Amino acid sequence: MPEISRRAFGGLVGGGAVTAVAGTTAAAEAAPAERPFKARTGGSSGKRPNLLVILGDDLGWADLSCYGAPHIRTPHLDRLARQGVRFTDGYSGSATCSPTRFSLYTGRYPGRTPGGLAEPIGNRTQGLDPNHPTLASLLKKAGYATALIGKWHCGWLPDYSPTKSGWDEFFGNHGGVLEYFSKLGQLGDYDLYEGDATYKDLRYYTEVLTERAVEYVGREHDRPWLLNLNFTTPHWPWLAEGDEATGAEIEAKIRAAKTQAEVVNALNHYDGGSVEKYKEMVESLDAAVGEVLAALRRSGQEENTLVLFASDNGGERYSYNWPLSGEKFVLLEGGIRVPTIVRWPARVDGHQVSHEPNFSPDWTATLLEVGGARPDPAYPLDGTSLAGYLLKGETPPERDLFWRVRANRALRRGDWKYYQDADKTDHLYNLAADSREQADLAPDKPELLAELKASWERTAATLLPYPN
Repeated sequence: MPEISRRAFGGLVGGGAVTAVAGTTAAAEAAPAERPFKARTGGSSGKRPNLLVILGDDLGWADLSCYGAPHIRTPHLDRLARQGVRFTDGYSGSATCSPTRFSLYTGRYPGRTPGGLAEPIGNRTQGLDPNHPTLASLLKKAGYATALIGKWHCGWLPDYSPTKSGWDEFFGNHGGVLEYFSKLGQLGDYDLYEGDATYKDLRYYTEVLTERAVEYVGREHDRPWLLNLNFTTPHWPWLAEGDEATGAEIEAKIRAAKTQAEVVNALNHYDGGSVEKYKEMVESLDAAVGEVLAALRRSGQEENTLVLFASDNGGERYSYNWPLSGEKFVLLEGGIRVPTIVRWPARVDGHQVSHEPNFSPDWTATLLEVGGARPDPAYPLDGTSLAGYLLKGETPPERDLFWRVRANRALRRGDWKYYQDADKTDHLYNLAADSREQADLAPDKPELLAELKASWERTAATLLPYPN
């Protein structure tokens, strides 16, 4: 990235984020400030890492204190960032839950597959084709054990499931949302499974998932492993631990619903939540991640485990996205730019910040490369591996980041972003100078706008069309 981007983003999130982190613990006060990313020199043991991929759900870009949240305290994720690399320009693969998961699981644009066209998946007819190679199936072929704990949201049984798409083990929910205690989901039925069988546990869902993840990372493993740990926190309904009474009210509405729309309306919880309740949920997510990372440390596997933390899309309603505009569902920065943290003590130094733009499919390509797995040539990846950048200091190749949803289109090239809104009006923003996307430069730079728009249309022409 040009130096102006480093200065602009450093002034925006660097110093302020470090200050926010410093207030969390005495150790943080003595921690060195973030420095621009630089790959570590020296060789490696050649031992393949474990891969722990943790997703928050609807977590906004600035919802962590290490990203500038003034009112939310996230000491465990702040510590993870200090121990690794905090990316200021990390993006989700789409602006909603299931398309991003398609992009992460396949390393391809959601529009490459029929299931990825749903924004998001909402019925049993849609899902990830079990014949399509995935991050899990490709790593499994390369000798990895694979598990997915938490939110799948790539289709329901009987046709779709993580165990049909390369994960050896699955414990979690198939749908996009559930009530945190009863586990009633968006189809109105019970949605907590171990493998392909229902599993009864009426405790707070974040606690249940954390317990399972702690058990998994603490096992005696005889080969490297991939764990996709997908929390539903802080996705609505707005329930924190101890909110059983509110959960019971939502459960009653679901059971009384006559249609799926009424079920979803109950789960949307439009009559609930608050900034304070959202803060509780994010801090609950942080504590859960802290428990899993502590278990990893106790197991002796921390040094050679690559941990990737991100969100499936931008925040909504109660999220703190400043200074970004937009939120979940749209391709403005607030809908797709997400907190992104990578830690790998054996290979990557800590206390670093990177402004290198990246998005979900890039991490698929990266994890496959560091895991020694080859992509399937019949299903070419749309992501670019960042392994050379992280481990050798190589400059990532110039490329465009591309997004398409029904209502919007967007493309980022360097500091420039092309965006088309729901009214089909084209916009051009310089993100280095205007991350809030308020200064539309389309009238001033028509040639650049046309060039980026043409690039977007060339890529879009290779994707499946949306069904009517």
